[in-house]
Order: sequence, then C-alpha cells, then structure tokens
Amino acid sequence: MPDVLSPQSAPAGAAKESVVHSLPLVAMWLRDLLIALAISAFIIIFLYQPVKVEGTSMMPGLEDQERIFVNKFVYRWEPIQRGDIVVFRYPRDTSKSYIKRVIGVAGDRIRIENGQVFVNGLALDEDYVPSDYADARSYGEVVVPPNNFFVLGDHRTMSNDSRDFGTVNERYIYAKAVFGYWPMEKLGRLR
Repeated sequence: MPDVLSPQSAPAGAAKESVVHSLPLVAMWLRDLLIALAISAFIIIFLYQPVKVEGTSMMPGLEDQERIFVNKFVYRWEPIQRGDIVVFRYPRDTSKSYIKRVIGVAGDRIRIENGQVFVNGLALDEDYVPSDYADARSYGEVVVPPNNFFVLGDHRTMSNDSRDFGTVNERYIYAKAVFGYWPMEKLGRLR
C-alpha cells in the first residue's frame, strides 16, 4: 500500500513549509495592491478626478449632486473647443469652481437675440437646451478676446455665466467634464 498522508498525520515540518510558501504569496498581493493604489492615485491626481456637481445651471445634462469625472490633463494636448463642458475657477472669486459649456472661442462674435445664440452670425443649434430651460434674454454682440472663452450654462434661466461675468481666461480653465458615473442611470460620456 502506498504511503498517503492525511492532514492529521502530516509531519511537523510540513506546517512550517506551508507558512514559508504563503509568505511570498502575501508579499506579491501586497506589492500588487500598492502598485494598483499608486496608479489610481496618479490617475486621480493628474488625469481624472471625481467631482460632485453643485447647482442646477447645467440641467438637464448635469443635475445637482450628480457625480462626474473631469479630465485635468486633456487641455495640455488638445485645444478647448466649442461645445466642451469645462470646469474653471470663477473669475470673480477663484476659490470657487464653475462648470459651463464653451459657446465661443477667441475671435468669435457672440450675440443672443431673444434667447437664440448666434456665433459668427450663424444661429447655434443647441439640442442640449430644452425649451423649458431656455430664456428670452438678449445679449449684445461681443468679440471673444484672445485666450478667452464665452461660456453658458445649459439651464439658461438659472445660470450665472459669461452673460453676467464676461469671458473666461484660459488660465482659469483646469478640466474638461467627460464622464458621469452617479446616479447609475446617467452613467456614460457627457455631451
């Protein structure tokens, strides 16, 4: 009959070997965990940051208390464009951050007539602004200065934006809103 060891009859040295063999396994798990945490910290600090939307000026696309990711690095590689949803330091109080949509870039002529936005003389098609959120205000024509952007909230009747505080200098813009993750029914890319 072959020699078979049951767990109760294992030699005393076998338990020590088991502990010795599990130590490298624990060390590997700890190493992998630390690497994952370091990569996560890098991504959150330098690339994507989770933020909470506070306020209703970007409804219905972004609602109060919604959670989104913003990309803090994207504008080092690509220019800010019309339609981007940007996060910036409020020009009148840089301790506050605002989130708005870019409507005009440097050199653009912007005017608003009875709520209809015109960019360089052409009416802007704004499917992200439902009729319930539009307003009838007019705004005289302005030319966006170099290194500046004209921004508006999607909820026009509830938004403090370039109509109130003027254009935003690019040095105040620090992120692009890219992805919603909470509530779950709003999970996905922002448009």
